Amino acid sequence: MEKVLEINNLKKSYGSFEAVKGLNFCIPKGEIFALIGPNGAGKSTTLKMISTILHPTSGQIIIDGTDIEKEPDLARSKISYLPEEVGAYKNLSGLGYLELMAALYTDNPVKQKEYVSKALEISDLGSRIRDKLGTYSKGMTRKVMLARALMSQPKLAILDEATSGLDVINALEIRNIIINYAKSGTTVLVSSHNMLEIEYLSNMVGIIDQGEIIETGTVKELKEKHNAKNLEEVFLRLKKQ
Repeated sequence: MEKVLEINNLKKSYGSFEAVKGLNFCIPKGEIFALIGPNGAGKSTTLKMISTILHPTSGQIIIDGTDIEKEPDLARSKISYLPEEVGAYKNLSGLGYLELMAALYTDNPVKQKEYVSKALEISDLGSRIRDKLGTYSKGMTRKVMLARALMSQPKLAILDEATSGLDVINALEIRNIIINYAKSGTTVLVSSHNMLEIEYLSNMVGIIDQGEIIETGTVKELKEKHNAKNLEEVFLRLKKQ
């Protein structure tokens, strides 16, 4: 089994407060792994450490064989990160924004065109891609941001609350984009507080609470193990133990 992400005893403290308390998990190639739990559980902090935005207090993060502490630049070249809240250049067109991002990914003009072409396919906005980002709905903006995160075909795509604030139709479209993209070989790590949505998206689930992973497994395994109808019930039963 080829591991794209390995997390070993990962911790993050702010003074005496432990936000993340010794996480351990790994994700095989091509899987969608969901880190789920309530707000404040440590999901975003974990993703920011994996994305090299935050420095771990201790522990090890290995991305496609690269230790991010020893070779941070090489590790960054293998990942793409989409935060829950991301700014956009509202006076740029969707196409202009994607072209700008492609130029930041690579200085190779041929690669830039490939990336933009892939992003246009992912976002699927038709002629609206030439309109300014400031005129887009939240769903359209999120599609462009997701396309930006996926267009370079990273080894690991890290998506924080990918469908947050979207209506049912846009959320479904975003989920389908992620599922279809994972089939091409990109490994995806998503975080969400929406446990029901994750049932339709992920291959594997890690439930995190108060900085600790309290259970991992497939959705089916977790529901069967805890005799639950859904992941919300799984979480509530774990909390009572």
